[in-house]
Amino acid sequence: MFIGFSLSQFIVLILSLLDQQTITLLSYINISFYIASILIFTSMVVFTVHSGFFDAISYSFRTVFAGKEEKNHSRNDITPLSELITINANPLFLVGLFDFLLMLSALYVYYL
Repeated sequence: MFIGFSLSQFIVLILSLLDQQTITLLSYINISFYIASILIFTSMVVFTVHSGFFDAISYSFRTVFAGKEEKNHSRNDITPLSELITINANPLFLVGLFDFLLMLSALYVYYL
């Protein structure tokens, strides 16, 4: 998790340098907000998929759009979407949360 947090902070600093050609507190706040939001949103999507919310929808699409030879398979042969996605959402969420908290503390310093 520390490596992910360090990597996200490095990406924030690199993007700040590419965008503004200098690292300012405001550019750090703006870019870290985007990075933290992307990480938290991605972790929530992965968590929703893991919960099995989209299993029925993916099963329906697979059976409707399956070829002729695939329709002969039984219902148990189709792997649910929640079992196909094996990414752990917790590290993404924690790194995004730490980035967001660091962004909020930088925002507090900015408005002092």
